[in-house]
Amino acid sequence: MKLTEKNPLGKTGLSVPQVVYGTSYLGNLYKALSYEDKLALMKKWFECTEKPVVIDSAGKYGAGLALEIIGRGLADLGIDPEDIVISNKLGWYRIPLEAEEPTFEPGAWSDLENDAVQTFSYDGIIECHRQGNKLLGGTYRADLVSIHDPDEYLLAADNDQDRSERLNAILESYRALFDLKKQGEVKAVGIGCKDWQIIKELYEHVPFDWVMVANSFTIFNHPAELLAFMDKLQRNSVGIINSAVFHGGFLTGGDLFDYQDVPPDSEKGRIIYQWRDKFTQLCKKYEIMPGDACIHFGMSHPAIVSLALNTSNPDKMNRNVEILHRTIPVAFWDEMKEKKLIDYEYEYL
Repeated sequence: MKLTEKNPLGKTGLSVPQVVYGTSYLGNLYKALSYEDKLALMKKWFECTEKPVVIDSAGKYGAGLALEIIGRGLADLGIDPEDIVISNKLGWYRIPLEAEEPTFEPGAWSDLENDAVQTFSYDGIIECHRQGNKLLGGTYRADLVSIHDPDEYLLAADNDQDRSERLNAILESYRALFDLKKQGEVKAVGIGCKDWQIIKELYEHVPFDWVMVANSFTIFNHPAELLAFMDKLQRNSVGIINSAVFHGGFLTGGDLFDYQDVPPDSEKGRIIYQWRDKFTQLCKKYEIMPGDACIHFGMSHPAIVSLALNTSNPDKMNRNVEILHRTIPVAFWDEMKEKKLIDYEYEYL
């Protein structure tokens, strides 16, 4: 069974399958997989999805290790460059590792031999792009480019003046990306953010071809303001890729919510744990796996062209294909609304 449906990615001229594959595990996120295991993951992409396959990577993933593995693995699998579309999130540049572990995201990455530094500027982003394609080995290149987590970069500002300077650095970075597009070096320019309101703010300055929202449009969280913004993007033919629809695995039983530990007895903890308990009970009643409901909701809005899913287990890719070929009873969604687990006014389910 394969994913064969393709959706236009806005006005880019590109079409994307229902699933875009994440690649952070190729960069040794949390654990160092063997090259053979990484190659098995990459092989599964093509077994589960009709070509061209679309993947999402970043120079930050293992300080460029993920990009190196992608280039090497695709070559070893004999993949034609026309059969793969690579998205590279830019803003982190590889440098030599001079300490016992990388200086970014301590504890998140395993057995790295390099470090990476953040660089947002016109020239810095150009260098990131060139380095990224070099790490891919020369045969393959990134056709989709974006700035990596500009929301976190802005959030780190010390004051209004600092934020203004950081915003200008982001806008200069995008000027560089659109120049690359004009020169034919990339096909489309986008953005990926955990904070959708930053996407909205930057969209006032930058005519994105596509956007990737994370931890934002989910079965748990889908505020009216976000839906209105998604409607606007759809009217403007901006493709939306939806990622992190499980809130870091919390909705399917994990301990972390959006990758953070939230005590159950805290104000936020009481809200999310009570919601999950009711959601899980309803899933059991209808014999639905919670993850299946999360995936179907995540694709339900017509503005969404694809889901970004990331796993270190090849078998889960088969499972995701099966999920997208199934339907979920209307009665389940009706009861989700009746129990106020999803917005009663949500019109697409």
